[in-house]
Order: sequence, then C-alpha cells, then structure tokens
Amino acid sequence: MRRAAWLLGAAALIGALPWLITTPYWRGILVLCAMNVLLALALNLVIGYTGQLNLGQSAFFAIGAYASTILIKSYGWNFWLASFAAVLGAGFLGLALAAFAVRLRGHYLAIASLGFAVITYQVLVNWERVTEGVRGIYGIAPPVRDTVALFYLVAAIALIVYFVLDNLVRSPVGDTLRAIREDEISAAALGVNSALWKAFAFGVGAAIAGLAGCFYPGFVGTLVPDAFNIVESFTMMAMVIVGGMGTMVGPVIGAVVLTFLPELLRGFGELRLMIYGIALTLVVLFMPGGMVQAWTALRARWR
Repeated sequence: MRRAAWLLGAAALIGALPWLITTPYWRGILVLCAMNVLLALALNLVIGYTGQLNLGQSAFFAIGAYASTILIKSYGWNFWLASFAAVLGAGFLGLALAAFAVRLRGHYLAIASLGFAVITYQVLVNWERVTEGVRGIYGIAPPVRDTVALFYLVAAIALIVYFVLDNLVRSPVGDTLRAIREDEISAAALGVNSALWKAFAFGVGAAIAGLAGCFYPGFVGTLVPDAFNIVESFTMMAMVIVGGMGTMVGPVIGAVVLTFLPELLRGFGELRLMIYGIALTLVVLFMPGGMVQAWTALRARWR
C-alpha cells in the first residue's frame, strides 16, 4: 500500500512538473533528468545490487542511441521498432561483455568495462561509413511532437522501469544478487551460479541504458561521439553513489541532483565546476552511503 502511494505521488509529480516549470530550457533539463534516472537505475542494478564495478555504461547508452538512429534514418524503420532492436542489441552486447568479465572482480572488472567503453567510442569515431564519425548525424526528429510530450514519455518509461526493478530486487532474484555482492564465494557455496546472475545484471543494465539512449538523439537533434565519452560513465556512477547505491530511490535522487546542480551553478561561471567537484567530494567523504543514508541517519536522530 505504501509503495503504491509513493508511485502515485511520483506519477502526480511527473504530471505537474511541466506546468510548474514553463521555460523551454528547463523543460529540456526535465527530459535530460528523466533519461539520467533511467541510466542511474540501470547502473545501480550492476553496482549497487550485484557489486560489480562497471565503468562502461556510457557504451551501452551510445549503442542504443546510434543503433536506433541508424535504423530510422538509413533504413526507414519505425521509431519503436528501431528502439526495440537497439535495446536488444545493447542487452546482447552487455551479455557478451559479461561473458568475458564475469570472472573478474574489483578493479580488474572496472578496467575491462572501461576498455569496452573506449573501444565503443573509437568505433563511433572511426566507422565513418556508418556513424558519420566526428561529423555526426543531424536532423534527427523526436518521437513525439514537443518537449513536454517527450518528458512525459521518458518519465513514464522511467517510472515503469523503477516499478519493475523494485519488484525484481524485492524478489528472490534480488536476494541472490545481494548475496553475490556481499560474498561471492559464500554465495557459490550455497549453490548460486554467480557467473549467470552477474551476466543477467549486466544484460538488464545494458538494455535499460540502451533504452535511455534511444530517446537522446531525438531530444538533441544531433548525434556525435563526444556525447558518449568516458566521462559520462563516471557521471552515471556519481549519480548512483551520491544518491545511495543498493537502494532504489537513491539513484533517482542522485540523478535529479546531479542533473540540476550543474545548471543551477552556471551563474558562478568558471567556479561552478570547482563547486560541483567539492560538493561531490564532501558527499563521498561524509556520506559514503549517499543521500539516502544521510536522510535515514537524520530521521533516526530526530526520533
């Protein structure tokens, strides 16, 4: 009952936001925020619940964006059919990466996934016959008529993904993933096939990131490789950590904060990046469990 009330409240807030924020620029930030929520939820499944340090999430975001756009512009596919194929492709490549990476742990897995992101970026830059390289792809039409409709669409999908993942992590599957995160050897002793479940988490996380990528080209109207560089993977990880990894609401909070904070700091000019960096450092140092942990500690103190 309580979860249903939260979801209804979130749906009501989503419905009200475009009417509370009326300027075109900030409505665009709302769309970007909804996409970032999808990306943070996807990465949280891998890092927060399975304990696998994946630094290649920007690659799957790029795969979803480029695959759907190429199918639409070069082959005349319908947006939804192209997006479905792009999501399947991103998920399949996530499984392919997992097949090589599931036996790795810690910084070895981080380096392997980072290498995958570097390779993907170089493919986007150099495979000019298909991706147009650094010249980029232009004139990409959005799947819906305007920014408000696009926000409602992406936010509704993010809400559905949240609901599905929330039920998943509350099920025995979630217990299995947490067991792998806490102690993979002990989980294996209990009969858990760690390689299979880590591949599952990688595949689902990659597919959701690919889904977010399908909406990005229509939102900005252009597609260039620099939108998917390595820094984007670290930004996604920061959203999960700042919000509170291993929780469902934490990555949502982190995505909202780290989407809006840089925009709110633009008035500080060149100082904004320094302020942004200091804020992130303070959160990591004094709130290692993220904003969710800080709120839980404050609430316990008030009681």
